[in-house]
Amino acid sequence: MASATTGSLLVVDDDRHIQNAMADYLRSLGYRTETASTCGEAVGRMEEFPFQVVVCDVNLPDKDGFELLQWSRDNAPDTAVILLTGFGTIESAVEAIRMGAFDYLTKPVIDEELNLSIERAISQRKLLDENKKLKAQLHEKHGLSNIIGKDYKMLRMFELIESVAGTKTTALILGESGTGKTVTARSIHQLSNRANKPFVEVACGALPETLLESELFGHVAGAFTGASHDKIGKFLQADGGTLFLDEVATASPQLQVKLLRVLQDREFEPVGGTETYKVDVRLVLATNQNLEEAVRRGEFREDLYYRINVIALTQPALRERMGDIPLLVDHYLRHFNAQTGRGILSVDDMAMHAMQQYHWPGNVRELVNVIERAVVLTKGDRITAGDLPEKLFEEDERRANVEAHLGGASLKKALSTPERSLIIQALESNGWNRQNTAKSLGINRTTLYKKMKKYFIDFETVYKHA
Repeated sequence: MASATTGSLLVVDDDRHIQNAMADYLRSLGYRTETASTCGEAVGRMEEFPFQVVVCDVNLPDKDGFELLQWSRDNAPDTAVILLTGFGTIESAVEAIRMGAFDYLTKPVIDEELNLSIERAISQRKLLDENKKLKAQLHEKHGLSNIIGKDYKMLRMFELIESVAGTKTTALILGESGTGKTVTARSIHQLSNRANKPFVEVACGALPETLLESELFGHVAGAFTGASHDKIGKFLQADGGTLFLDEVATASPQLQVKLLRVLQDREFEPVGGTETYKVDVRLVLATNQNLEEAVRRGEFREDLYYRINVIALTQPALRERMGDIPLLVDHYLRHFNAQTGRGILSVDDMAMHAMQQYHWPGNVRELVNVIERAVVLTKGDRITAGDLPEKLFEEDERRANVEAHLGGASLKKALSTPERSLIIQALESNGWNRQNTAKSLGINRTTLYKKMKKYFIDFETVYKHA
């Protein structure tokens, strides 16, 4: 017997005897069941409550069941509609399914047949609901909301991602290691009309040259020593979706020729094979190297460079957007709290200052590791400077030591220089908007004005001496 939470049903039939008999049977199975006698009455009930399944007779006094089906498709698309008729024909059944009916049954309806159809409809709805949740989770994980930043360089990148996502245009992501190029590539895919298709990633620099071509294009048995069977490559795996090639600058000259052909003709042959495959793949590539320099040195094909450099997105280094560090810290603090079950509330001022002074050679990836380490090590509910790696303080110590050796008067300068630099970086990150800068630094606007006056910071002075 079905439980009371199995589903909510609406039975629509103008024959009260059939209506009541059907409703009583469905209630005995544990379904929450309501009734209606006309199409208008049914619409009113459906506007009040989101039924999972509507069982509706085709012949009604005011309008027929097909019109209720159409109303349901337009206004309650998550509701499954099962149509009943006493004059069933193949043509009407086909038309009902074509219009979106879940099922089409002929009267007199057998109880078990009706129950089976309802169970199938509810099961399908549960699958659709789960699919929606998974899609929402994917969007949350890989969409733009997962890229953290309010720096003007990041805002510009967000605009480019949204502009390029809906096209088939090849995208090239530039940036240092650890800046988040893979996250950006996934966001481009997730925001595109290919989001339901595969996203396939290949780290070109992680594979030997001899294996990379086989990894991308596949191979046939006997193509080389150890090729005991046919292998499907990443291009075929990504058919209909997106292929992300990271560290593309490491590709060999031979592989560059094959990549150029795929970009131009969308076709290739597996290693050792003669059969040509055509694919519908959107390419996103990334590199941490200067490709223009590589072209000048003869290490990267010029024609391939111009083919992939249609839309270029530059992922800024973390040291170029220090104003985003509080946002990133807060995001990853919540992430690792959830992952570890900890309840760390915040990062104290000294620890935050240290993170905003550090040059972050490993970029966001390094910051993520530092936050994860601090969440694990801290004993209290706030991360302090003592929870951070010593390397974050080494630069300040070296700078202060050099200045201090010049005399007591320069010690004050040594202590103030980092603060002046931090304020200028924050102003630049926020487009010299003082209110936003003060907020990102965790101080009020009056304090920011005083410090700017103290350190002789204004737009013209800074760039006049730059």
